[in-house]
Amino acid sequence: MSSRFPTPTTGDLVAGISVALVLLPQSLAYAEIAGVPPHVGLFAAALPPLLAAPFVSSPYLQTGPVALTSLLTFGALSGLESVGTAPYIELAALLALIVGVARAVFGLLRVGIVAYVMSQPVLTGFTAGAAILIVASQVPSMFDANPDTTGVIERAWWVLSRPNEWDSTAMLLSVATVLVVVGARRVHQLFPGVLIAVVAAVVWSEGTNYDGTVVGDLPGGFISLSLDLPYGQTPSLLVAGIVIALVGFAEPASIARTFATADRTPWSANRELVGQGVANIASGISGGFPVGGSFSRSSLNRFAGAQTQWSGAITGAFAMAAIPLSATLEALPTAVLGAIVLTAVYRLIDIPAMLQIARGSGLQGLVVLGTFAATLISAPNVERGVIAGIGLAFIVHLIRELRVDHRHEVDHETLVLRPYGVIWFVNAPHLESSFIAARAEHPQLQNLRIDFANVGRVDYGGAAKLAELVDDAVDAGLNVDIVNIAPHAKRAMAAHLGGRHGVPTLDQLADDERHQWRLRRKPPSP
Repeated sequence: MSSRFPTPTTGDLVAGISVALVLLPQSLAYAEIAGVPPHVGLFAAALPPLLAAPFVSSPYLQTGPVALTSLLTFGALSGLESVGTAPYIELAALLALIVGVARAVFGLLRVGIVAYVMSQPVLTGFTAGAAILIVASQVPSMFDANPDTTGVIERAWWVLSRPNEWDSTAMLLSVATVLVVVGARRVHQLFPGVLIAVVAAVVWSEGTNYDGTVVGDLPGGFISLSLDLPYGQTPSLLVAGIVIALVGFAEPASIARTFATADRTPWSANRELVGQGVANIASGISGGFPVGGSFSRSSLNRFAGAQTQWSGAITGAFAMAAIPLSATLEALPTAVLGAIVLTAVYRLIDIPAMLQIARGSGLQGLVVLGTFAATLISAPNVERGVIAGIGLAFIVHLIRELRVDHRHEVDHETLVLRPYGVIWFVNAPHLESSFIAARAEHPQLQNLRIDFANVGRVDYGGAAKLAELVDDAVDAGLNVDIVNIAPHAKRAMAAHLGGRHGVPTLDQLADDERHQWRLRRKPPSP
């Protein structure tokens, strides 16, 4: 069998089942975040990892419902239909189909560079903001309260500010779940803390006739495939679908790259895009909602001994086999699901990382903090926070490009300009201004040296402005040396200075092997 379709191993079987035991309760919790009934989460957990397995690039990446993508789904759909209704569920499936097609097209067109469309400051700020919103969305469940307000933050604050609305039993269940799940991680990474918490909670709920909020009706049965979706709503979901396709791919791409680097194995962003696209298409046609790659489940998959992509297929097959038995989870308290979400996402609120970025660069700090704030303010439409963050990143980049970083120093009668980075028509005048200021401050100057050693690129417009600077310097009676000229800089400068001051023309460049041009000042007029 080819390396593309390797033989499944015992490690794949153990890892696939281990992940499925975590995925099943998580899928119920993430369905609530997405605004769909719990059983829809089971649909999104079964067919997507099963059908995506032959296409994915990473042998460890586990696909299914994840917190961030679920929150993005809720933000995209909550303003279009009433949460949890049949039309809302249909829109969720259509959104998954749009996300899947977008990712598959990106992958087939081999534009995997979209995996890097979000800079680290944008991703850090958005992830932290989204994680706070996810935790806030679970506060009512963990306290088993019913706020009479809307908005994720507003509902959480309503609950936290009214202790008389708290249900003590739900709170104890939430605390116990957190202790079991976190404690299990400390015992061993394979210790099934989530499964133990869920089973214990179901047994306790049924044994005590718990009268708090529970998962409720889970229809069970088998997955049915359908393409009967409200395609007329596609235009209203298109932007959100593309945003989810890009933003939601950042997490699985980061996971896969990390594992590939650790194992010194190749990884293809294009192939992973196709795999994630197939997973979302599968979720759409099976009545699910947009899915992505899970860091916690992928880590568990790798640690449990997965060696090939078959582990994901085994996870999906196990989840599919468990759906008819899902009615056994109907007595599960929703407080337990809320606590499971809390333990899965709280580590994403990485405030120290945000502050470190801000300390390292003021402008990048503006991006990370601005994205963080925009994500919180735009809730539940958190995709707008992402768009705002990307916009801030481009503005910061433009601000930096408007100035060409350079050093200048005066050595007796010589002014030395050392520009850094890219010189283009917008920032080249900054060099000219520095030259004029230095000339006024040091009237004794007789020579100008421009050192191109640290210049990455000179565009046509930037070269034109530099040519004007050189002409002005020579006309002012200065000798000009242009040193460490790279071939691309030679072509750009020769296009404007060729044939003047001893600079070769474009036709003469092939025979010019110099790395320094010496431009002599004009002799004084008689």
